[in-house]
Amino acid sequence: MKKVIIFIVSLLTGVSAGIAQDAAGCKDHPLFTRMPGFYISECTQNYAQLDFLNIDGEDIKLDGELTYNWYVFDPETSNTEPSYYQIIKNYANAIIKAGGKKIYEDDTYGYYELSKNGSTYNVKVECTNNSDILLSVLEIEEMKQEITANEMLDALNNDGYIALNILFETGKSAIQAESLPVIDQIYELLNTNANLNISVEGHTDNAGDAASNKKLSDERAKAVMNAMIAKGIDKSRMSSLGWGQEKPVADNRTEEGRTMNRRVEIVKKP
Repeated sequence: MKKVIIFIVSLLTGVSAGIAQDAAGCKDHPLFTRMPGFYISECTQNYAQLDFLNIDGEDIKLDGELTYNWYVFDPETSNTEPSYYQIIKNYANAIIKAGGKKIYEDDTYGYYELSKNGSTYNVKVECTNNSDILLSVLEIEEMKQEITANEMLDALNNDGYIALNILFETGKSAIQAESLPVIDQIYELLNTNANLNISVEGHTDNAGDAASNKKLSDERAKAVMNAMIAKGIDKSRMSSLGWGQEKPVADNRTEEGRTMNRRVEIVKKP
């Protein structure tokens, strides 16, 4: 299973170790450190729901294992209390430096996304009550596609199609590195079955507008087809098509359903 993690955390260096005021049982998330001069006044760890924004600025709800920390500035440990602007920019700079990207940002909120080591981190930073920082980590497990060319062939012969969980960069058609083994198996399927012709068909969830989703799904289907052409598969054996959000296979009201709807299907052609 591929782990997808949503977090509101600091990626900053300079943690103040062993601050006595940390509430009982509270600690920094293992991936991140806190800003100097802060202690944790409140924390929770449980399966919960987090309100978040998608890349189109729409409110969505995400379910998973939630780690939540409320950081409070202690003037006894530092003479320099950061402003909201400093807090948000420090988080943003740290996340972007690590390879992440901004989803949304204003004077008191920051939403970001980072993919690293096979996990995806969606980041929310909230400032309140002078310079308090609300930080959360929501961990979601997504399906990791592990399938062989022979299994693909069996599905095509039995069902006429197979749905694959190929991961792309958010809002783009660039195939992520962790999905390259799936691409290799599609190539193996086509390379060892010279009479097999396919249609590569992209699908999305219903987040965003229908026209953009159709365009994105078409670009992603073409990206998979082009990856086959680059490996030496004859273009005449393939076609590509984007359906956007028109053919859901699960409930778009849940994160699990949206994950299932974001897919690429390989369809057997006569």
